[in-house]
Amino acid sequence: MKFRVERDALADAVAWTAKSLPSRPSVPVLAGVMLRVTDGLLHVSGFDYEVSSQVTVDVQGDADGAALVSGRLLAEITKALPAKPVDIAAVGAHLELVCGSARFTLPTMPVEDYPALPEMPASTGSVDAAAFAAAVAQVAIAAGRDETLPMMTGIRVELNGSTLAMLATDRYRLALREMQWRPDDPDISINALVPARTLADTAKTLGPLGGEVTVALAQGSAGEGMIGFAGGTRRTTSRLLDGANYPPVRSLFPSSHNSAARVLVAALVEVVRRVALVAERTTPVLLSFSSDGLVVEAGGTEEARASEAMDATFTGEPLTIGFNPQYLIDGLQNLGSPHAVLSFVDAFKSAVISPATEDGEIIEGYRYLIMPIRVTR
Repeated sequence: MKFRVERDALADAVAWTAKSLPSRPSVPVLAGVMLRVTDGLLHVSGFDYEVSSQVTVDVQGDADGAALVSGRLLAEITKALPAKPVDIAAVGAHLELVCGSARFTLPTMPVEDYPALPEMPASTGSVDAAAFAAAVAQVAIAAGRDETLPMMTGIRVELNGSTLAMLATDRYRLALREMQWRPDDPDISINALVPARTLADTAKTLGPLGGEVTVALAQGSAGEGMIGFAGGTRRTTSRLLDGANYPPVRSLFPSSHNSAARVLVAALVEVVRRVALVAERTTPVLLSFSSDGLVVEAGGTEEARASEAMDATFTGEPLTIGFNPQYLIDGLQNLGSPHAVLSFVDAFKSAVISPATEDGEIIEGYRYLIMPIRVTR
């Protein structure tokens, strides 16, 4: 194997592939990235039996072939190279990399020991890349991170006709995003539970490429399905989580509310951040709503307390409710709107945060539910 490639294209391809490699692989070869050159194209790929990633780069190929090298080491090296063309050649059990006056020799691993990448499932439909990336980011914040509850670490993807919905919850908050997409089958009705971290990383990298993302889904028995995403020259696949017993979380959204507040998102985020500086780890911030506006309070000890008033348009009986400050900020920052409406049933039931127009009209498509923390005053 011998080829020449542009430095930026190589660095981007290796960085994207290496990002999904396991930090503690079960076998050494899974820490590697596969470099394979055929017909003037370099295929950079990684696979850990759960997630696969592959990107294709145009190169000046002198000799086809393949080499397997440490992904993280190669990513660090290519990122640090000068802005000049890179010459790479496999020589015996090593990979030689030359860029300007910089020269590196890396040990390779046996190519024959590397597992074959899974094939992409058949296409299910496509969605605008930028809109998809934004939608996934809105939902992923609510996914759980406790690996002992694997179901909560996933994003439930629901494909029903021309509507693509995504839901995630860690039991303390719930995010729901609905958007339009272009299904290959207009009568499609299928659900899948995708690892949130994989989906978030994939959407984040495919979004800036523009164009469309192809969604490919194949379902087998519980826990054996696979989903794939492709955009530009990049593709990734992931095994699905077992979502057969995923709870009916949509029912958590209240059917009606007794009070509501309209706020400026940036202003409320700033106030909550300032006031929360005195809050201890498990201490909520208190939001007191009335016809006079909103007062945000917090206090970790008798010596450290904070409060700040801000404008808010409130309808309903006066209400004081407590929230985890970071969960509240996460929801507000991902609305995608400068205005928000907070809807309440009472101080002890979940509240819903929705993006809104300047006049307070709720913008459909995204809802963020947050559980209150009961407080005594």
